[in-house]
Amino acid sequence: MAKIKSASTITPKPGVGLKTWLIVGFLFFAIPIFSAALFSVQVGDGSYTISSYTRMLTDPGLSESLWLSTKLVLMTVGIVLLLMVPTVTWLHIRAQKAKRVVEFITLLPLIIPPVVTALGLLSSMPSFLKDSPYLLGFAYGALTMPYTYRALDAGLNSIDVKTLVDAGRGLGASWRQVLSSVIAPNIKSAIFGAIFLAVALVLGEFVVSSLLIWNTLPVWMALVGMSDAEGAVAISVMSLIFVWLLLMVMSLLDGSKKVKINVGGV
Repeated sequence: MAKIKSASTITPKPGVGLKTWLIVGFLFFAIPIFSAALFSVQVGDGSYTISSYTRMLTDPGLSESLWLSTKLVLMTVGIVLLLMVPTVTWLHIRAQKAKRVVEFITLLPLIIPPVVTALGLLSSMPSFLKDSPYLLGFAYGALTMPYTYRALDAGLNSIDVKTLVDAGRGLGASWRQVLSSVIAPNIKSAIFGAIFLAVALVLGEFVVSSLLIWNTLPVWMALVGMSDAEGAVAISVMSLIFVWLLLMVMSLLDGSKKVKINVGGV
């Protein structure tokens, strides 16, 4: 008797058109990266050298700008975890009708020009923050809202928040315990996505930091590019590799554990 394969077990195979578009999309991103890497190691006579990489790695400006960007990354991630996660969760539990208003507010950083944002920060923040690079942390926390809010909102929409909260509170858990032990594990992928978006924005933001005259990593790279094109490209390639590695590490941390369930007492 011939075996009949169930339709539900048949995996659709990508057609020629889909494969073509995937190849085109891969080349669209791969060719510029390969060209940049080649430009950073090739000299005028056709030989290859990594002097641009060693020159940039030994430049004291790299460590200073990287350390400043790292502190701003940690501050921005802290804002996302301590402010955005509880706020979005509260909207889902207590203020469903206010979600449209909040969605509009989170879009404002995309509408307001960066020049206006920088001038607004200088005129509204306390004087002790105006001379501090941590002013950028508050700016980045606002700039990440359009992305982090939607990442967290999508994660919370995928679970029954009210039932989980009611169950946790009914068992005597505090709001902090509910948020950290019940809600957060169920939206772990959304939280990691929001964190990665925040990190990517901080490591790539140039306008606000340059207007506030702080040498973050993107600003320092732009300044280097005015006098050393190969060095600036080398730094760009290294930063791209760093972001890739960071994404891989976060993906590993986000990997869910497989749970084996025995059915029927077996």
